[in-house]
Amino acid sequence: MIQMEMKTGAVMGPLYFVTAGALFAGANTAVQGAGMLHGVASPTIVFWQYVIALAVVVPTVWHASWRTGQLGLHVLRVVLAAIGVQLWVAGLAVVPIWQAVALILTSPLFVSLGAGLFLGEALTSTRIWAVLLGAFGGALILAPWQESFAWAALLPVGAAAFWAASSLVAKRLTRTEAASTLTLYLVVLLVPVNAFAALGSGFSVASDALWLVGLSGLLIAAAQYLLVRAYVVADAAYLQPFDHLKLPLNVGLGLVFFGFAPPGLMWVGAAVILIAGAWVMREEV
Repeated sequence: MIQMEMKTGAVMGPLYFVTAGALFAGANTAVQGAGMLHGVASPTIVFWQYVIALAVVVPTVWHASWRTGQLGLHVLRVVLAAIGVQLWVAGLAVVPIWQAVALILTSPLFVSLGAGLFLGEALTSTRIWAVLLGAFGGALILAPWQESFAWAALLPVGAAAFWAASSLVAKRLTRTEAASTLTLYLVVLLVPVNAFAALGSGFSVASDALWLVGLSGLLIAAAQYLLVRAYVVADAAYLQPFDHLKLPLNVGLGLVFFGFAPPGLMWVGAAVILIAGAWVMREEV
C-alpha cells in the first residue's frame, strides 16, 4: 500500500506541479498585458490579483478549519512569498521576461538544499544531478556570456531564493495542515501585505484592463491550490526539476501573445530541462 502511494505521488505530484506552472505562466501573461499594454502599475496588479484570488478561494475552502497550531509558520510563509513577489516585480522592470524567468530556475537549487538541511529529505544522486542538469539548461537559455549583468539582474535570483524558502515552509506545513487550509491562509494574509505595497501606486485599474487583472487572479488562485497539492503527495526535492518547465511555458505564451522571441539557445536549454525532469521521474516511478 505504501509503495503504491509513493508511485502515485511520483506521478500526481509532477502533474499538479506542472499544471500549476502552466497556470502561473498564464497569470504572468495576463499581468504583462495589463502592465505593458494598459500601463497598470505592478503593485496594483498584484494587489487585485490576490483580492480576486481570495474571493475565489474562500467559498471553495471555507469548510477548512481555521484552527492551527502553526500560525507563526503560516505568517512566515506569507512574508517570504511577499518579499519574493516584490523582488520579482522589481526585477521585471529592468530584466527581459525570458531572462528573469531563466534566473528563477535557480529556485530548485535553493529548495533542494533547504529540503535536505531543514526537512530531512533524501538528496539522492539522481535528484542532485537532475537539478544540476536543469540548471545547466537554464544557463544555456540565459547565455550570461553574451551580455553584461547589472546588479539589478540579480533581483529575480533573490525572488527565487525567497520563493524557495516559502515553498519549504509550505512543505513543512503539509505535515499537519490540509491543502485547503494552506491556500486559505496564503491568500487571506497576502491581501493586507499587498495592499501596503500598493499604497504608492494606488488601486485604480483602467476599465479595458480589468479582465486581464481578473483572469490573472483566477489563475493564481487555482495555481496556488495545485502547488500545495503537489507538495502534499510528493517530496519537495523530487518536484524541483519539473519547476524548470516554467521557462518554456512562459516563453511560449510570451511568443504567442507578444511576439517576444528569446535567443535560439532557449530551445536547446528547454530540451535539457525536459530531459532532467524525465530522468528523475523515471527513477521514482
